[in-house]
Amino acid sequence: MGDVVVIMGVSGSGKTVLGLALGAATSGAFFDGDDFHSAENVEKMRSGQALTDEDRRQWLERLRELIADRRDVPGWSFLACSALRRSYRDILRRGDPALRFLFLDAPEDVLRERMEARRDHYMPAGLLRSQLDTLERPSEEEAARLDAAASKDALLEEALIVLKLPVHGKETGD
Repeated sequence: MGDVVVIMGVSGSGKTVLGLALGAATSGAFFDGDDFHSAENVEKMRSGQALTDEDRRQWLERLRELIADRRDVPGWSFLACSALRRSYRDILRRGDPALRFLFLDAPEDVLRERMEARRDHYMPAGLLRSQLDTLERPSEEEAARLDAAASKDALLEEALIVLKLPVHGKETGD
């Protein structure tokens, strides 16, 4: 049975960067939730329009199916997904009731700076405020909060500790 972890947070929080690093550190699989959006959703965001709950429904169902499928694959799987609302996270949990979440949290100015520096990404910085307004911050019981403003290496180390995985060859779990 595989372990699936959702790396959540608003755009610019570093979900993809952390997911790729975790995949490499664990020889696990990484999936970017952005790759599962419909062409219509991507075009809507590219044009500066925020997605609605209805826009996100099919996307979340595709991700739920992916999560359910990955439970049957040995090893670690990491999914970058904004998972902004509790109801969205509940949909994802239907794919795996034991699903774990890492919440990447950073100040708005850090997020905006990162988004403005990105090239070739459909999500414009102008949609950051709508994502922050939509975000229902998870409780400590629902997700482990990580400081997304930290360096990539520090964030990876913190995530490995939270997941009780080896950090630089040392065991972190009990």
